[in-house]
Order: sequence, then structure tokens, then C-alpha cells
Amino acid sequence: MSLHPIDMAVIAAYIGLTLFIGFWISNRANTGLRSYFLGGNRLPWYALGLSNASGMFDVAGTMWLVSILFVYGLKSIWIPWLWPVFNQIFLMVFLSIWLRRSGAMTGAEWITFRFGDGPAARLSHLIIVLFALILVLAYMAYGFLGIGKLAVQFIPIDLAGMLQLDLFLPVNLRAPDLTGDLLAQREAAMTALNEKAFGVFLIFLTSLYVIKGGMYSVVFTEVLQFIVMTIASIGVAVIAMLHVSPDMLAAAIPDGWTNPFFGWELGLDWYDLLPSADTKIAKEGYSLFSIFFMLVLLKGIFTSLAGPAPNYDMQRILSARGPIEAAKMSALVSIVLNLPRYLLITGLTVLSLVYFSPYLRDMGADADFEAVLPFALREFIPVGLLGLTLAGLLAAFMSSFAAPLNAAPAYVVNDIYRKYIKPDATDKTYLRMSYIVSTVFVIIGTLFGLFLTSIDTVINWITAGLYGGYTAANIVKWYWWRMNGYGYFWGMLTGILFALILGMPQIDINPLQAFPFFFAACLVAVIAGSLLTTPTEMETLERFYLKTRPWGAWGPVVESLAGKGQPVSRNPDMKRDLANVAVGIVWQTALICTPIFLVIQDWPKMLAALAILAITSIFLKLHWYDRMRDYPEDFTHTEEAAP
Repeated sequence: MSLHPIDMAVIAAYIGLTLFIGFWISNRANTGLRSYFLGGNRLPWYALGLSNASGMFDVAGTMWLVSILFVYGLKSIWIPWLWPVFNQIFLMVFLSIWLRRSGAMTGAEWITFRFGDGPAARLSHLIIVLFALILVLAYMAYGFLGIGKLAVQFIPIDLAGMLQLDLFLPVNLRAPDLTGDLLAQREAAMTALNEKAFGVFLIFLTSLYVIKGGMYSVVFTEVLQFIVMTIASIGVAVIAMLHVSPDMLAAAIPDGWTNPFFGWELGLDWYDLLPSADTKIAKEGYSLFSIFFMLVLLKGIFTSLAGPAPNYDMQRILSARGPIEAAKMSALVSIVLNLPRYLLITGLTVLSLVYFSPYLRDMGADADFEAVLPFALREFIPVGLLGLTLAGLLAAFMSSFAAPLNAAPAYVVNDIYRKYIKPDATDKTYLRMSYIVSTVFVIIGTLFGLFLTSIDTVINWITAGLYGGYTAANIVKWYWWRMNGYGYFWGMLTGILFALILGMPQIDINPLQAFPFFFAACLVAVIAGSLLTTPTEMETLERFYLKTRPWGAWGPVVESLAGKGQPVSRNPDMKRDLANVAVGIVWQTALICTPIFLVIQDWPKMLAALAILAITSIFLKLHWYDRMRDYPEDFTHTEEAAP
């Protein structure tokens, strides 16, 4: 499909405005590393919250969410617990406050705050840098995968042909006079090459402003991107409601599609309407939905208790002005991400259910559910709004790519080059190194993206494999005083190795089903590594506990402080925090359901979701929001110095 000149003009104007803002604001980032990586801790919580939400509003993820809502209906709201989406509630309630109290610049610098600076701490420091960089590359490659698939549907340019990429095709597909199956194979191969070519081009555009402007450019452009995406989402939802009546939708879906609850099995039968949907459900292993739900809930709770991985989420928390602002930012993410995003997702889904299902039936067993989003955009979104929607999805890609790209040099430059190689270099030297590191990671991340083909596979590996390997060591670090740098190192190393093994194409093991086993292996490595070596220096533990004040097994540290004439109160809020988490998860789920019920025009369920939202909001206002504090009451040194 060729875009109308008006749509092309809207997209071009958006790209130009983004680059202009990114470069215009970039001079603020050149005053030092803290300005470059954290915006000088001067950015307001609502800007950081919009930026963080924008960074999560990615093209590949949106394609995936549209495809699972299409197939699983309201039961699909539980599938993103793979990430888990409710980790934002743990951050909102207590973990963002604990993390921001450190004053650290990166997750690796926080490790020094927790374990000190001896040999064990340095090992733990290096292993978290390694994990962070693997995660950065995974997210960059994942973002790359979605944008090319979208761009090739709408931009009428044979970019691969212009660049003569057909030279990379097999010899039998290069002849100019192909017919039949060979011609079809060539067209499919050239489409794949065009997807990669567009991905590389858009990565280049995004890299220009991120490398130059650091966190300032990332945040300010992402706020603009979020506004564009929200306008587009509302427009798509309105169009869907005008084109698809409840009766039309009911004829296109199986019984139980609009019900978020389930029994032992999924309870959806697509056989008469779309047999390939049943095939997809069986292939993904979600037929016994209760088992899947228990696995994602178990993994999700453990992963959330571990705190944020060293990625864009952690960088936004560390960028906040203070601990309370970090918590408010995490709360805002759940609101501003889910409401507009699910307007867009549901609008595209219902349009496709009614009008695209015949095409999917014709595809047979090879039905491509990731084509649902481009179809709905192409067929139903009018001129002008289509350009704005595509600009918004381009914005989503830029956000999801920009955030990890900003995190990469923070770890390499601040946590390796500055710490171990040139600790006394000038800020200009560190900034130049940041530009170089960012460029290198753009190249490597792009190369990884060139070899990816399936969004589902990448999501499963990141959420269950990579995050699964991160979980055990990072739970224990908050809640057990005796864990030391060696325990952290061996737990993380075990997790990284398991994740890399699960990611090998020769290994046919579902990472989610494997999670309990390699979590247990990582936990054994943590405990053994800690108990077989000397504890962390008590002064380091005292400094950490005084400022952070987590709940958990910290008795010996409290006793040591009391023995030195510095008695401190333990954190008494564990039960209240966990109650707030439970209510917060219900609150977040209602936030997701409300826009879905609105677009499908199921008014009784929407009113029920709004009632749940109101009750849980009042509870959280009284038991969470009103009781937050930046630092413990008996902590007197509140200066924001890094550890």
C-alpha cells in the first residue's frame, strides 16, 4: 500500500520535530555524566513517568499484544504477566523508594553501594554490567524486529533493491525472469530484506539524537512521542467503535472471548470460526491455562521482588529528584501506559476480528497473526490519522530503542572505563567515550536484530530466560544481610549461563516451564557462594541499611548499629507493603480492562471495572500514597551523594 502524501508529510514532520528537539535539548547533557545519564536528577516525576511509559509502548510489543488479544480475548490480559507487567506495582509501593535512596547512577554502581568495593564486590559489579549489556542488546534487537515489519507495509520504497541487497539472495533467486514458486520465494525474501533495511535506517535516525543528548533528549522526545501516540490511540478506538457493533463482534468471536476469567483449561473454541487460532493456542502451550497462570504468577512475584533489571526502568528511577518522586513515577507508568495503549490495541483487534478473519482463514495453518495490526491500519484508518498513527508507532519504536541505547554507555563508561581504566579523566573524555560506546552498541544490536524472525520467541526468551536468570540473586540482595558479592556473582553467572543455553536454537525447552528449576539452581549458587566465603564488611552493610531500610533478615546489622550507639528502627511496613501490592495488581488489571470493555462496548463490564478502579484507588491513596516518605525517620544525612 502506498501512503497518501498527507500521511507521508505527517510522518516526515514528526521525524523532523523529534530530531530538532533531541538536538536542541542536548546541550543540557554536556555538563557531566550525571546530566548525560540521569538528567542531573532535575527531571520532574511526571516527565520521567511519561518517558518510561513511552519507552514501553513499542511496536513489536504492540503487534504481539494485538495478536494475543485477537486469539485469547480478555484472557490475554494475563499473558503479559510473563514480563511481568505488575512489577510496576512493586516498584510503586516500595522498591523505587529503596532503590532511589542510594543516589547511584547505574545498577552496577548500586551494587557497590550494597557490597562495597573489595574483590567480591568487584566481581558482582562486573557480572551485573555483563547482564545489563546482554539485556540492552536483547531489547535493541527486539525493537528492531517490529519496526521493519511495520514500515515495509506502508512505505512504497524498495529500499533493499535500491541498496542492491538482492546480492545476498541465493543464486537461484537472483535471475530477472523468475516465475511460479521461485518468483514467490524471491518476493518473500526481498520483503524480509526490506524489513531489515528499514529497521537499520530508522535505528540510524533514533541514534542521532540519543547519542548526542543522553537522558535529556530521551525524556523530552519521549514525552512528545507519548502525546502523539495517545492522540492516535484515541482516534483508532473511536473508528473501531463506529465500524464494529457489539453484534458484529459477537459473530466473529467464540464463546468466552469477552470473559477474563478461566477454568482449568482456556475455554475458547475457535474451530468453526478460525481453526488456525486453535493451532496457535496449542503451539504456544496455553491450552491448560491454569498451569500457565500459576507459572507466570510464581515467576512474576519472584521477579518483581528482585527489583528492576538494569535497563531503562532502573535509569528512570535513579533519574528521579527523590525517592517519593521515583515511586510516583512508577505509579504514573501503569496509568499512562495502559489506558491509551489498550485503546489502540483493542481498536485494531476488533476491526481485524470482523474484517481480517476471512483472510486469516484463507492462509490456513500458516496464518500470520502478527499481520493483524498492519491490516487494520491499512484498511480502516483515514488519511491524516493514518500518518499520525504510523508516526506514533514510529515514536514507540524510537522510545523502545532509545531507552536501552542510553543505558549502554552508562554501564560501560561509568562502571568499567571510569572505575577501572581512567578514574581521573575529564567529563569531556567520558562523554566522548559514551558517544563511541553508543555507536558500537547500535551496530551490534542491529546485527542481532538482522537474525531474528519471531517476536513471540524473543519475548519468551527475554521474559522467562534472561529475567529468570536475574531473579534469584536480586531477590536475596534486598532481604538477607549475609549475602555477599561472591554469592551475587555466582548466582548471576549461573542465571546468565542458563539463559544463554535456553536461547540456543538447538535447545527446545520452554523457558517459562524451565524457570522453577534454574531459579532453584541460581538460589543454591547464591547461598553456597555467600556462606562459603567471608561476609560483606559490616560498615558497608550498616551504611546500606541506614539509608535504604528494606524489610527482611537484617538483625545482625541492626544489632551492630545499636552496639555502636546508633540504634535504628526496623522497617515495620512489610505486611502493609504486600497488601498494597495485592490491591495494586487488582488496580492495574482494572486499568487494562477498562479501555478494552469501552471499545468492545460491553458497558456492564466496563462499569464493574470502573467501580473496582475507584475502590482500589481510594485504598491505595490511604494506605500507600499518604504514607510514603523519602528516607527513614531516623536517617539524618539526606544529601544526594552517590555511593
